[in-house]
Amino acid sequence: MSYKFVSVISIVFLFTTTLLFAQKSEYNTLTISDSLKENANAVVRLNQIDIVIASQRSMNIKNKRVVTVLNEKGLDAVEAYENYDKSGPVKSILATVYDAFGKEIKKIKRSDFRDQSAVSGSTLFSESRYIYLDYTPIQYPFTVVFESETETSNTAFIPQWMPLNDYFVSVEKSILNVSCPSSLGFKYKGFNFSNFNIKKTVDTSTQLSYTALKVFAQKEETASPSISTLFPRVMLGLELFHLEGVDGNAKTWAEFGKWYSEKILTGTTDLPEVTKAKIKVLVGAETDPIKKAQIIYKYVQEKSRYISVQVGIGGWKPMLASDVDRLGYGDCKALSNYTKALLNAVDVPSYNTVLYGNPRKRDIETDFVSMQGNHMILAIPNQDKYVFLECTSQVDPFGYQGTFTDDRDVLVIKPDGGEIVRTKIYEDSGNTQISKGTYSISENGDLSGKIGIVSEGSQYNQKFHNDKFSATEIDKFYKDYWSTINNLKIKKITFKNDSDKISFTENAEISAVNYGNISANKMMFVVNVFNPLTQSVKRIRNRKNPLEIQRGSVDIDEIEIALPANFSIEFLPGNVELNSKFGEYKTEIVKKDNNNIIYKRKFFLKKGLYTNKEYDEFRLFMEQISRNNNAKIILTKS
Repeated sequence: MSYKFVSVISIVFLFTTTLLFAQKSEYNTLTISDSLKENANAVVRLNQIDIVIASQRSMNIKNKRVVTVLNEKGLDAVEAYENYDKSGPVKSILATVYDAFGKEIKKIKRSDFRDQSAVSGSTLFSESRYIYLDYTPIQYPFTVVFESETETSNTAFIPQWMPLNDYFVSVEKSILNVSCPSSLGFKYKGFNFSNFNIKKTVDTSTQLSYTALKVFAQKEETASPSISTLFPRVMLGLELFHLEGVDGNAKTWAEFGKWYSEKILTGTTDLPEVTKAKIKVLVGAETDPIKKAQIIYKYVQEKSRYISVQVGIGGWKPMLASDVDRLGYGDCKALSNYTKALLNAVDVPSYNTVLYGNPRKRDIETDFVSMQGNHMILAIPNQDKYVFLECTSQVDPFGYQGTFTDDRDVLVIKPDGGEIVRTKIYEDSGNTQISKGTYSISENGDLSGKIGIVSEGSQYNQKFHNDKFSATEIDKFYKDYWSTINNLKIKKITFKNDSDKISFTENAEISAVNYGNISANKMMFVVNVFNPLTQSVKRIRNRKNPLEIQRGSVDIDEIEIALPANFSIEFLPGNVELNSKFGEYKTEIVKKDNNNIIYKRKFFLKKGLYTNKEYDEFRLFMEQISRNNNAKIILTKS
């Protein structure tokens, strides 16, 4: 059905109430209020989750989700899928599709869903699967009613309730119902309820219910905090729980970590004697624990490969270290545990560590003891601190956390108990990019230049993969990076990756014809060739969300510029110095002689969380920087 036809029906609806009542049904899209359609690509008409915890070893979850998809961008909001394995099967699953007027188009039974392994190329994870709806719409809008029922013996992880979990999606009604025996120590915690129409309708020793009504679609705003800190959600947990065939009891992180270490991880780190002997020979006479760990980390990187299985999907218990040793692959749990086993062989202690892995930082909720996180790394004690290893990476330097696991609260699982610690914080002043170079402008405006760029801290993370690029990928990357240089030609580029110092160096030679714009007897060109700020900060009227700068940085540039011999300087940009709560910016041009100048630039950006009212001040600060980055020199032909 075309959009034009739907528009005609809408007009008829406005003027002919009898037609409305003749066609009205529960899933008629014409009944959706305009306020719910505003800024929305999809409308969740109903999302009801009924969680029944019958005992410490039995949990049943029923889900009914009714979503009207308004356009192609709203397809992801359908969320018609379930993950499962032998301990948590899918009892039933069904989807029904309706047209814009609530007329049934298609009923999709379990046999019509796609069912596939959660991991390709793995035999040990063959029981980890997901089943999902694969439906291609023939028209918009349409409505999907998705119903599923799952059951599991793993009660350590109860899914959290998020009535709103994405931008540009509105919610007509969302319901959470939980029932649980009072003897299991059921607990919950709500977050971010302000400004949302959410009510707790039942709260007894055995039951909990929440209802959310008319939650309007949220527009995504530049540099906002994570939705986990913006959108409403409720965490759920038990003090008496069951996981991977083992009962648990934990009121504190210390108790939880001790239980996890003793009951889940015990017996998973055994290795063949031949492997242990090989590792001992590899380490040799080295006695320093950290240096031993460096040798073993490199061994794991060269021997194994990572396969993606999220924590929870492939089970919470790591696969055996002996299987990883034999097969050479594993997920984050498996590779962390395998590295731990190898370290054990040479008497280096290490601890499995659970966290939320993502470039957008997210903490373990420290005041809510429960199974949390989506990723596992390894912690090695080093005096009063820890060295953290990302065991899934074949290229990360030893102990480098980059932006996937840095600066967040994590759970370190030790034999004597769990411990909440903060991972490495890369301070603003250490996230550096230092550039030194030269360029010359010829009489006809052509540019020829050389640049050396050294990146460290979190800025290292943005660059150090470049030496793995193909020639085509390198050319594309740097033409994007220097997109302000028209007619750019990359003549040569080399890299040096110093993984010990966590320092990445790029050395490039470039050229560009007609970089200088010549008109009559004048030439004009932008002085800042190598480090322009090309991203503008979007103007957002009536911004709602706070502004978050997750990581600060420092860029320092010093560029020598040779001007054409037969031109004299008519105009040089003045020196600039800007200071604000968001950072500092400074430029200076030093005239060595009539044909040689030095351009110096420093830009320091501070991390921080700021109010929505401060966003415009930040935008104006960045606009000033952008304008000065685009400052031009004017030359006159002698």
